Amino acid sequence: MLVIDWFYVLHGVRSWGRNEEATALVEAALLFPPMLAVLMGVFDLGNGILLGQKTITSSQIAADLVARDRTVNSSEVEEIIDAAQLAFEPFRLSEFGIDIVSVTFNATQQPVVLWRVTRDMSPNTEAVESVRGLAPSGEGMVIVTVQYSYLPKFSNYFTGGFDFQEVAFSRGRRSPTVTWE
Repeated sequence: MLVIDWFYVLHGVRSWGRNEEATALVEAALLFPPMLAVLMGVFDLGNGILLGQKTITSSQIAADLVARDRTVNSSEVEEIIDAAQLAFEPFRLSEFGIDIVSVTFNATQQPVVLWRVTRDMSPNTEAVESVRGLAPSGEGMVIVTVQYSYLPKFSNYFTGGFDFQEVAFSRGRRSPTVTWE
């Protein structure tokens, strides 16, 4: 016949309930998944903010480099695009697109495209239309649009991707317009 000593059973249950190591292990097991999710979300958020800033920098770099000369040619524009891409290091460049436009203003202050180079994105016609009436006849402007598509590593299952787009406007430094050579 089996005899159970209830005194020792109750003593064992009480000591197990007071054991702080088991409680800490349970708390850690419950808190680890949410803390890991927050850490991965902060990583994606930080990369998103960084890529947004890199998009702004890249568009300003390209606009500044185009505006420095009176004329540009295809090899100079390729170097300018390379410089704009360098702003995105160490991120992938397969998600990068750029649209560079030089416009002049006609007698009715409407923008007329002198030349345009677009890589890996659609031409930004809205940017050209947005400068309507901003300068007198004969003046010009350089408009650079940079686009970057960001797919977060961890939170893409919940949020999907983000498209960053920045438009930089610049005036020619040495001449009213920057023409194609």
